[in-house]
Amino acid sequence: MMDGTAGVSGRRVADESVLDNPDTFGEQDPGGMLRFTASAGAQVRESAALAAEANLSLLEDDLRPRAVVIAGIGTAGRTGDVLATVAGPRCPVPVIPHRSAGVPGWVGAADVVIAVSASGRSPEALGAAEAAHRRGARLVAVGAPDSQLQSVAERARAPFIPVPRRAPARASLWALTVPVLLAARTLGLVKVNEADLAETAARLDADADRCRPTAESFVNPAKSLALGLAGSIPIVWGSSPLATVAARRFGDTLSANARYPVVTGALGEAGRGRVGLLDGVFGGLVESARDIFADRDEAEGDPTRLRLVLLRDGGLNAEDDTDEPLAVEERRAEAVQTLAERRGVRCDVVTAEGGSALERLASLVAVPDFASVYLALAHGLDPMAVPAITEMKELSNQ
Repeated sequence: MMDGTAGVSGRRVADESVLDNPDTFGEQDPGGMLRFTASAGAQVRESAALAAEANLSLLEDDLRPRAVVIAGIGTAGRTGDVLATVAGPRCPVPVIPHRSAGVPGWVGAADVVIAVSASGRSPEALGAAEAAHRRGARLVAVGAPDSQLQSVAERARAPFIPVPRRAPARASLWALTVPVLLAARTLGLVKVNEADLAETAARLDADADRCRPTAESFVNPAKSLALGLAGSIPIVWGSSPLATVAARRFGDTLSANARYPVVTGALGEAGRGRVGLLDGVFGGLVESARDIFADRDEAEGDPTRLRLVLLRDGGLNAEDDTDEPLAVEERRAEAVQTLAERRGVRCDVVTAEGGSALERLASLVAVPDFASVYLALAHGLDPMAVPAITEMKELSNQ
């Protein structure tokens, strides 16, 4: 019988000093997750070049699709959320992320399926690609070169955009997302131009420099965010649809890299129920009993508390929408910050910057991505090797 703690190691309490000793990161991060996270800007540029070489012109010849289904799981599945958000409410056709095997029953010749898998062998993407081919739907495949997914695309005579497997899937968000966006652009669904891609890559490069391992905690926003979250139960809410995609992405990386339980979602939905967490046993109830003069590092019996992370978009494309939704989002964000302050729940705010939806999304994703890795390192965890994932695959395959 397999030992349920095999390969599990680390520290229950985060060690702040670790983050200001980057010389040890090589030992703690042997798989290079920090390096892969820093490659986000390069991923945008490389995947845009590879998409330009793919035969996406095949998609231009036919009529606009009835619907577009983005099939994938995990990080690949997040690309569908990004596309749906960047396309926005004025997108002329439905954009539907699909995270299970096969495709929805209504998919047919009038539709497009974009199958995404970093490895090129996920059952969800392969099943969707095969089903799309059988039903006569147009297919675009994004994944590792020389993979099973490429073989399916070749049989279907469909465009295939290669994603070199240089990083684990969870650190390949931009390598997977850009081909999906460019395929959608060819279909006439999104307005993403070369300047948007260049500015997004530059934003990711700049944030990688700000979050570099040699930058000390007091000037490194990712290290500061990680240390603020240490020992807490994070709640990550996005103030807009764009910010909510970033919030859910942060939940993914906090769980996979740092092994933290996390609540994520849209601030609008939270206001209908989950905001009550601020009053609960990990929120206002425990904070009301806190000794404000106590040393935070003193007692091991210090109770676990909530830590709120608010991702604020601040609005975009005012010419396309009325001012009311933006005003509502801003009021809601201010309100939840006030609620947290009144209850003593600490709150971190990350505010979007940039001129396009894609760049603004990048500005909300970059620092949290690094923070999840630094939080893992502070706990002595290898952010790359997750024993439970490996064990889950072994047990499932049996």
